[in-house]
Amino acid sequence: MIEELKIPLNGLNAGKKQYSWHVGKEFFAEFGDTGVLDADVRADVTIEKSGSYTGLDCQLEGTLTVPCDRCLEDLVLPVSELVRMSVKFGPEPVENQAALGEEGERETIYLPEDEAVLDMAQIIYDYSMLALPLQRVHAEGECNPDTVRWLSGEADAVGQAGTAEEGNNPFAALKGLFD
Repeated sequence: MIEELKIPLNGLNAGKKQYSWHVGKEFFAEFGDTGVLDADVRADVTIEKSGSYTGLDCQLEGTLTVPCDRCLEDLVLPVSELVRMSVKFGPEPVENQAALGEEGERETIYLPEDEAVLDMAQIIYDYSMLALPLQRVHAEGECNPDTVRWLSGEADAVGQAGTAEEGNNPFAALKGLFD
């Protein structure tokens, strides 16, 4: 899958060129343990070449399924991200690295001068993951009610009162340990 996400830059004619890919669960699995359970993301890339300028716009749209941080059930989150980049050849300048390039709002990618291919796989992966919120939880009231009950302590209080079945409590065997 990752091999398909490469754009040959040397052979591009002046003007705009469109690319479109669909990435799924297998794509994210190739990057290792990312916590993505399922994916349905479409990446539409427009490359504009004019003289020595090469601009890239990548629109990511779709959904990623991740575990909820609260109840660990599947949580489907939307991904909608526009990535605007400029591609330059040569070494990355050392000075002023923190500032945006002269293109303004575009991030600048520096490729070695002998590089003929732009690999979009890492870009699509990085910006898809950055589109996810830091705290990944269901909306209020949508988490698994059994898990929420355990987390709130209600289930523990029922177990201590002796009304819950002893067979369901994995620590029941330790009850008389210090007697």
